[in-house]
Amino acid sequence: MEMTETGFSPELSAFIAEWKDRPGNLIMLLHKIQEEYGYIPRVAAEGLARAIDLPLAKIYGVITFYHFFKTTKPGKNRIAICLGTACYLKGSQGLLDEARDLLGIDGEEVTDDGLFSIDAVRCLGCCGLAPVLMVGNDVHAKVSKEELVDIIAKYKSA
Repeated sequence: MEMTETGFSPELSAFIAEWKDRPGNLIMLLHKIQEEYGYIPRVAAEGLARAIDLPLAKIYGVITFYHFFKTTKPGKNRIAICLGTACYLKGSQGLLDEARDLLGIDGEEVTDDGLFSIDAVRCLGCCGLAPVLMVGNDVHAKVSKEELVDIIAKYKSA
């Protein structure tokens, strides 16, 4: 990946320059950084602080306030399990527990092989298909605990 003198790709540097002076820019900039890296590395947060002349503490205050932003690199296959009301009532907590057991990870850990991480999320917008989980951008609907083994195996071999 080509980098500019700021340490960001030319595309990200251009985006930061475009949004630098806009009101409410920080959320958009953090989304773009996370989109590029998959998370927000400390070096990127530091570079952003310099680029938009904002204290690093303020940037980290926003990063840590919003659960969406990650400060650690996720697994290659990020599993998002919905714990919104509809999914929860249809058994998504059991899915979350089973996925953690199958992969041997807890919280925001990453499997030793770097292939998987799990996030409990509040809503994926597919309430009529509950319980729902996503692996990357793939939606899996009406998932049972028994189906998790096959879902995980599909991404292990990909």
